[in-house]
Amino acid sequence: MRSSALMASGTVVSRLTGVLRDVAAAAALGFYLVADAFSLGNSLPTIIYILVVGGALNAVFVPQLVRRMKDDPDSGQAYADRLLTLVGTVLLALTLVAVIAAPLIVDLYTPADYPEAEFELAVAFARLCLPQILFYGIYTMLSQVLNARGRFGAPMFAPIANNIIAIATFLLFIAVAGTAAAADGDLTSSQVLILGIGTTLGVVLQALILIPILLRSGHVWRLRFDWRDAGLGRAGILAFWTVGLVLVNQATYVVISRLATQANVDATAAGVTAAGLTTYQKAHLVFMLPHSVITVSIVTAMLPALSRLAHNGDLPRVGREIGSTMRLVSAFIIPIAAILMVTGSGLAVLLFGYGAAIPAQAAIMGQIVSVFMIALLPFTLFYVLLRGFYALEDTRTPFFISVAFSLVWLVLAVPLFRIVGSGGPQVASLALAYGVSYWVGMVVAWIILARRVGGVDSKRTIKALLRMSIAGAFALLLMLGTRALLVAYVTGPGSDNKGSVLLTVVTVSAVGSLAYLGASLILRIREVSEMMGVIKRKVLKR
Repeated sequence: MRSSALMASGTVVSRLTGVLRDVAAAAALGFYLVADAFSLGNSLPTIIYILVVGGALNAVFVPQLVRRMKDDPDSGQAYADRLLTLVGTVLLALTLVAVIAAPLIVDLYTPADYPEAEFELAVAFARLCLPQILFYGIYTMLSQVLNARGRFGAPMFAPIANNIIAIATFLLFIAVAGTAAAADGDLTSSQVLILGIGTTLGVVLQALILIPILLRSGHVWRLRFDWRDAGLGRAGILAFWTVGLVLVNQATYVVISRLATQANVDATAAGVTAAGLTTYQKAHLVFMLPHSVITVSIVTAMLPALSRLAHNGDLPRVGREIGSTMRLVSAFIIPIAAILMVTGSGLAVLLFGYGAAIPAQAAIMGQIVSVFMIALLPFTLFYVLLRGFYALEDTRTPFFISVAFSLVWLVLAVPLFRIVGSGGPQVASLALAYGVSYWVGMVVAWIILARRVGGVDSKRTIKALLRMSIAGAFALLLMLGTRALLVAYVTGPGSDNKGSVLLTVVTVSAVGSLAYLGASLILRIREVSEMMGVIKRKVLKR
């Protein structure tokens, strides 16, 4: 928990600056077709990096490195150096190929009737941003080495530097081009260069800032090309299925990306408020905030210890740790999901309704956030369960589970997209299908992992989740009632005044938080009581 708290503090600051980065991006580009072109070009480096090696590194590197640190006489130093060198070489070659093939990659992620001007703009952004692939890889590899050595803080704080550079980039763009350039849809070469080079420099700094931290931890990275018979084969076998899993996820995302960009094309043609890929991505960013701050922090700190338990063959303890972690993260996630489900639209207007982004565009984005909240609990539990499989060095099972829920996602998303209205409703249909698919994937993963390890304390965990859900539902009802009273007697219907929206968001959130805590005490939810006890002790100590 101490390691989790350190990472959570870094993640909170990192994610807050990340939100400010997206606020600045929305102010600069709004949610228009130009914004979609930038969003696609700037997201391709992450997509390609994860597609090829990112998922494999996250799933395989820490368990294998922990094993080698325990078994090797040099505490895994040579193994880490070889793997770092191998992955770095692959990423460098991949980056060069991706930059050359940028038009083909952009074409894959855009619909057939995507406007030619926006297509060329997306290709230009992609070529400027694709070098990020190499530096995302360097950042992830160095982070994993630091995590395996018990250094959890620096990797969580490093993205702050990236976000600051990005914020400065968007502010510079606004100073040079103003907020009307995105709506006009015509950017000059210098404006494109400002956005592309600025965002890439942020990723470069995020990676390089970890090098002195790694040196201080006692690991001096030396290039080693003696890969043969170095024990990397085991990592490669494990990575094979993880790469397959990522391929399935990214194949699904290709469809979702094409549909989301199509939504904005349809919105433009229908003359309704712009909503498309940028709307989907920014709503997903808000959706990911509680998961990133809470679940990722706890699970990242837990994974090395979990890998050691699995290595020692203590499967019942692995199951108990997984169950305990699921209960702990749910105690935080459920009330946050309830609050954001009610306040999503208002919160988005407060954060994103500035500059080029008009309040109506931000409000639609907030509505998508509310729909995404259906997925927050299953998404975060699925994440915990997958780490159980990875600790067992099983990457094959998660692959087949991902195939199942990706099929559910597509089977639901494609027909829903075709029958709803243009723009916002189309994007909302994608978020709804996303949520349903994760409920299916979470249940399947839970059943399979419980059988593998002899149980994940399922009876106790399900009872705890039911009590938390009841408390969350009670809070949700009170928040809906509070919002209705505020609209009827204080703010008035349809008010987009920022002061009124802020009052509603703050009041409703406070009511929801207090209602959840009160219901948790009545229902004797142990995890919430322990959480409040820790907070109380920290406050009294100060």
